[in-house]
Amino acid sequence: MSTKIAAVVATTALGSTALVACGANEDPTATNDRNDSTVAVGSANFPESEIIGQLYTQVLQNAGVNANFQGGIGARDVYLAALQKGSIDLVPEYSGNAAQYYAKGKPEEADLGPGTEPKEVLSTLDKVLPEGISAGEAAPAESRDSYRVMPDFAAQHHLTSLSDLAAFAENNTIKLAGNPELETRPYGPEGLEKVYDVPKSKIEFQPISDGGGPLTVNALKDGTVNMADIYTTSPVLDRSGNEVSVVELKDPKRLILAQQVIPLMRTDSLNDKAKDALKKVQEKLTTDDLKQMNLRNSGKEKAEPKQIAHDWLKDKGLVS
Repeated sequence: MSTKIAAVVATTALGSTALVACGANEDPTATNDRNDSTVAVGSANFPESEIIGQLYTQVLQNAGVNANFQGGIGARDVYLAALQKGSIDLVPEYSGNAAQYYAKGKPEEADLGPGTEPKEVLSTLDKVLPEGISAGEAAPAESRDSYRVMPDFAAQHHLTSLSDLAAFAENNTIKLAGNPELETRPYGPEGLEKVYDVPKSKIEFQPISDGGGPLTVNALKDGTVNMADIYTTSPVLDRSGNEVSVVELKDPKRLILAQQVIPLMRTDSLNDKAKDALKKVQEKLTTDDLKQMNLRNSGKEKAEPKQIAHDWLKDKGLVS
């Protein structure tokens, strides 16, 4: 989801005071005075979530809905608890992560293994959401893990898809970079072996703790590794802040779960006017849009989420 690990470090100031004051697993918005007529829009504590939260807030305000933004709440456990308690009314989420989160302890309702289609992910999410919480329309935008290689490397070894890796691994080692937890994730080396017949013994994993950021990109660029896990909405920047051209290997067997952007909301807190306004954002928001907005924030411009959101909404004709 964007360079999330690195971004959390970079933006901790937005939410750290509240988190320290009340504990990492508590709701930092719980003591806020709430006006029942106001839609409180929250976000996680990384820039992409804040940008989407600002999109929601500003399009609601433009539609005449009394809305305010409470960004940088914390990790998933914290902001979803805030939503459940009613400290916030709306928060941006990702379909696969949300479905997996709410499906815990409900294996009979959630089959989210390899091969799960995006529509099945959304259907599962609807089944496992708690009473009073609902998901709005999913956007085309998807912020998920993806495997990338350098263009010359892809051309030399005829790599366009994860399905091509087994043949490559017959005589070569896959040197894979990613967050440390990727090593044990179902879509990591074990998943590549199970779904795409890539021997785990032929995958040399190199943990890099920057969420697919500049350290990972540099390792890919200089040949330290030959494949890297980078989020689909992350701008691919080296340590000098320059964009680097890479090739995303297709995932025809859907090893990696769909992660479409969705608004999670308290069902009774948003009227039809508010839901219609959100729908307009969801219909227009694409993966490339998010990538470009993230680039404005994390690249050389260093634009603020609020301004980035306003510019996108204005460009799409959704605000004046």
